[in-house]
Amino acid sequence: MKNKMSVVEGSYTVAHAVKVCRPNVISAYPITPQTHIVEDLSQFMADGEIPNCESINVESEFSAISALVGASAAGARTYSSTTSQGLELMHEVLFNVSGMRLPVIMTVANRAVSAPINIWNDQQDSISQRDTGWIQLYAEDTQEAGDMTAQAYKVAEEREVKLPAMVCMDGFILSHVYEPVILLEQDLTDEYLPKYEPEHFLDTKNPMTFGAFADPTTYTEFRYLQQKAMDNALEKIEKAADDFNKIFGRYYGGLIDTYKTEDAEIIIMAMGSIIGTIKDVIDKARSEGVKIGLVKIRSFRPFPVEAIRKAVAEATVVVTLDKNISLGLNEGALLTEVKSSLYNTDINIPVMGFMLGHGGRDIPRRTIMMIIDKAKDTMRSGITVESEYADLRGDLV
Repeated sequence: MKNKMSVVEGSYTVAHAVKVCRPNVISAYPITPQTHIVEDLSQFMADGEIPNCESINVESEFSAISALVGASAAGARTYSSTTSQGLELMHEVLFNVSGMRLPVIMTVANRAVSAPINIWNDQQDSISQRDTGWIQLYAEDTQEAGDMTAQAYKVAEEREVKLPAMVCMDGFILSHVYEPVILLEQDLTDEYLPKYEPEHFLDTKNPMTFGAFADPTTYTEFRYLQQKAMDNALEKIEKAADDFNKIFGRYYGGLIDTYKTEDAEIIIMAMGSIIGTIKDVIDKARSEGVKIGLVKIRSFRPFPVEAIRKAVAEATVVVTLDKNISLGLNEGALLTEVKSSLYNTDINIPVMGFMLGHGGRDIPRRTIMMIIDKAKDTMRSGITVESEYADLRGDLV
């Protein structure tokens, strides 16, 4: 039965999506809140539900991603998942995976980074890896997280791309929630995502080298080609979303998605599970006469510069929401990227940013409403504060 709804945990939705994408090698190390994904995949393996696949037990996240370097270089479709300190432990190898142009797919169940120790959600972990050369996609809900997994394989394995990709889902908020979803059907997934046929791979009959030494006469060109691959990914991400819609009948946007932006004077930009709360607040604000809309960022790397310029061209003020902070700059990464996108263009509108939800702090609707009030103040009187915390407890500092 097509489009059958099942009430399952978000981690199960992702693990099932990985299963039907037919990986050849899985290697992951358990860490909260990603552990349930690994547990579900291990159960699938034990039950023989992922044929032609090997699961490698490792002693750390560094080993998990290192194992996939070898497996992917040998031509395998590969998968891992992690979060927080586990992702930061992978940092060195993340560069290797991208530099060797290996289309490894990894789910990041976003979690705060220590110290202080905190296991709850924000997006500091993946944002801190934004320059490692991985595609970064952010999911709004568990259905999108599962569907985005297949889309990530589709994009990463394109020969014009050949880059690894992270599918980022908010830890606990999405990884542990139970809600009705349509689990990816095997036959439709096979139609959408054909067997991985790598152009180059390690083969004793045709020896070649991956990750070789590059002296100053060639190193720059490797970086240039990685950026060209990111540029190519812009179109491929849009196409992967369109192709997915044709087969599965579900669409979440391509590089971005928009909500009620047609006549919006105020446009909010954000990523991840906060999108649902923002839409609810926008509906209420619209009922009170506020012309406000939303731009949901699905692809943070590559960053959708042209799509954002087009989306905000007629707005009066842009507001970014970040579950991360660039310490020393006192602003979130999305604010920095959006300002950069609009600089040296004809779009001369104020851009203001709010940091919120760090370490899992709840983001109630009243916080979004307060932000909208500040945006209205900026429309009347101009921008006074470019970046600030939306939920800082003054009584603790």
